[in-house]
Amino acid sequence: MAFSSFPRPLDLDPQVVTFGCRLNSYESEVMLDHARAQGLQNAVIVNTCAVTAEAERQARQTIRRLKRENPSATIIVTGCSAQMNAQFYAEMPEVDRVLGNHEKMMSKNFAPVLSDRVHVTDIMTIKETSNHLVSGFENHVRAFIQIQNGCDHRCTFCAIPFGRGNNRSVPIGEIAAQIRALTDQGCREIVFTGVDITGYGADLPGKPTLGQMTRRILSLTPDLPRLRLSSIDPVEVDEELMTLIVREPRLMPHLHLSLQAGDNMILKRMKRRHSREQAIDFCARVSKARPETVFGADLIAGFPTETDEMFENTLNIVEACSLTYLHVFPYSPRQGTPAARMPQVEKTVIKERAQRLRMVGEQRLSAYLHNSIGQNRSVLVERKAKGHTEHFTPVKFSASDQIDRFQGHIVPVTVLGVEGKNLVVTRNG
Repeated sequence: MAFSSFPRPLDLDPQVVTFGCRLNSYESEVMLDHARAQGLQNAVIVNTCAVTAEAERQARQTIRRLKRENPSATIIVTGCSAQMNAQFYAEMPEVDRVLGNHEKMMSKNFAPVLSDRVHVTDIMTIKETSNHLVSGFENHVRAFIQIQNGCDHRCTFCAIPFGRGNNRSVPIGEIAAQIRALTDQGCREIVFTGVDITGYGADLPGKPTLGQMTRRILSLTPDLPRLRLSSIDPVEVDEELMTLIVREPRLMPHLHLSLQAGDNMILKRMKRRHSREQAIDFCARVSKARPETVFGADLIAGFPTETDEMFENTLNIVEACSLTYLHVFPYSPRQGTPAARMPQVEKTVIKERAQRLRMVGEQRLSAYLHNSIGQNRSVLVERKAKGHTEHFTPVKFSASDQIDRFQGHIVPVTVLGVEGKNLVVTRNG
């Protein structure tokens, strides 16, 4: 789980603390724009996540710390956890305002004074998702774009549909308009994000697929040099998207897969839509057609009923799918989900399995980084002599490079070495 660094001491400008997914990161930028437009001052917006119990615990801990360190600040809590547990946050003495996931996208709800403390709508009644133009991400050269929200699937471990609602897609014209606005400001890379992006278009007229939409967007935004996809479900990748993945140079060769497990019985009990064999076949097809592609994946350790043998199947799918980046979740029961009623794995076993998965992930990443030494890469230069390769590998430029003048440019580099989880590179030419 990713979240922003703890805020600096408060000034008058509103701040956001973001937990969870890339969609939350996008929405945090929208909320910052709304808060500034409304003249909200001395405030912190906490954008929560509900994917695990630990995510919610960290959010509560952060809220208490914020108020302790900034007693005069207005604390606004929103996000999936607030959507699902509004009353809990409303009863926290540190919290001044609670906004649901629908309400946080409305500028009026960031006015300095509102008559009510809690504004949360039943998310299942929301039928549309409108894109929101942002004035520019803090990073400036790379931005997340929301292409859909919600999810029509009901995986047995997941409570997110209750925080996000059903699948709602953003029309293609609105997506293109936002990308053009951002590229006009110097943005060079866009990441398509959402809750279930391979479910894109099922609710729109004509039911365009993610592949059809992506092809049209690339055609409508010729000034965008880099496009990425956030987490995708491999079995839902349509043939048009597969063609783009393996042939389109502007679509970056880095795919993050929503795998969750590598054992067929566990996948069935999770109510996932793919099998182990389908996941392996997808990665093999992509790797054969575009060998430079790097894969990441979400994996859950210790799902209910998981035996040692079942866990070994998840452990060895890392190699079978040639995964480089692992996002490992120790299973935690979410109230109201079917998995919470299944026979649970001992917490100590869950912790140990998660640790084993993370160790394998660290070994795979280390091998990939060290095998990159001497290789040529393409890097989008961001800030403070940092950036990302086409494979989304973070890089640091060598001390001899005067790279700041190339911020916002995509430059060819040679990999010199490895520093932590970063490549150390030097610009070619």
